[in-house]
Amino acid sequence: MRSLIACLPLVVALGIAGCDKPKAANEQASAANNAPPPAFPTAPAGDGVDRSHKGEAMPAMPFAQPGGAPATLTAFRGHPVLVNLWATWCAPCVKELPALDSLAASSTGRMAVIAVSQDMNGDADVQPFWKSHGIKALTAYTDKANKLMTAMGAAELPVTVLYDSKGKEVWRAAGGKDWTGPEMAKLLAEAK
Repeated sequence: MRSLIACLPLVVALGIAGCDKPKAANEQASAANNAPPPAFPTAPAGDGVDRSHKGEAMPAMPFAQPGGAPATLTAFRGHPVLVNLWATWCAPCVKELPALDSLAASSTGRMAVIAVSQDMNGDADVQPFWKSHGIKALTAYTDKANKLMTAMGAAELPVTVLYDSKGKEVWRAAGGKDWTGPEMAKLLAEAK
């Protein structure tokens, strides 16, 4: 105990000595070291989308239709395709699903809206969820192994990627969106 008390002045002195550095420099260094990397770089216009993958071909990686039959994005070529990767446990994903469902209903024949669940239990999780949330226009595709997400280079959910009619990426956006709003209508019009 006596040795601990004898060391106390030294501990206090060292603590005070560390405070002589400029606070702003310490805060800047700390912020730079702790800042999370950006999920997706935004376009120069600041519209919240990433165009760094523009022109890349849609992956041919298979995922599953309801019931388990294989499906691929390439089967939808011929008109624009909006692909949304989501999961039942992802709050922003769940929040945007009604808007995606509405977009799918209003886009029939002009653009395919594809929602692919990343839930590990596939249909066992997604089918009851679809029914309980009243999703009608979207098909409940699944990707239990998250292979499509990996092939697309996506790091978070939800992520949505727009492909043109030739299967080339136009842009991608992370996070939940109001897919029925006027800003999204402008962005969706970029695909031909």
